[in-house]
Amino acid sequence: MVKKNTKSTSKSKIDVKNPEKSNLQNEKIAELEAAILYGKAEAENVRKRSVEETEKTRKYAIEKICLEILLVKDSLDAAIEVETATVESYKDGVELTLKQLVSIFDKFNIKPIDPQDEVFDPNFHQAMAMVESEKIANQVLSVIQKGYKLNDRVLRPALVTVSKKK
Repeated sequence: MVKKNTKSTSKSKIDVKNPEKSNLQNEKIAELEAAILYGKAEAENVRKRSVEETEKTRKYAIEKICLEILLVKDSLDAAIEVETATVESYKDGVELTLKQLVSIFDKFNIKPIDPQDEVFDPNFHQAMAMVESEKIANQVLSVIQKGYKLNDRVLRPALVTVSKKK
C-alpha cells in the first residue's frame, strides 16, 4: 500500500511539473468520457427505435389481409343493396364472393383441413363424437366443420366424428 501511494504521489508531481501534458491528458479524458456518453445515448436510441418498430409491426401486421377482406365485405354489401335479385343471382354472387375469399386464403397461405376418411390426429382434429363402425378405430367418419392451417400452424382444428370398434 505504501508503494501505491508513493507512485500516485510521484505521478502527481510529474503532472504538476508538466502542465501541458496534464492538460492534454485531461482533454483526452474528456473526449473519451464524451464518446462513452454518446455511445450510451446512441445505444438507448437504437433500443427505443427497435421497441417502437416492433410495436408498429405487431399493430399493423394484419393490415394486408384486412385490405383483402374488405373486398369481400364490399361484395357482400353490394349484394344486400340489390333490390330485384333472384335466388339464383344471390347464389351466383355468393359463389363469386366465396372465390374471392378462397383467393385471399391462398394468397396468405391459409389451407383447409378436410380429414374425411383419414386417421384421427389430435393435432389437427377435434373429436365431437365417437360412433361404432365397421371401419378401423380412430378413423374420421365425417367432418362437421373444416379446420384451417396458417403456414402449417393450426388456426382451428377440424371438428369430426370418429369411429370406434363395435
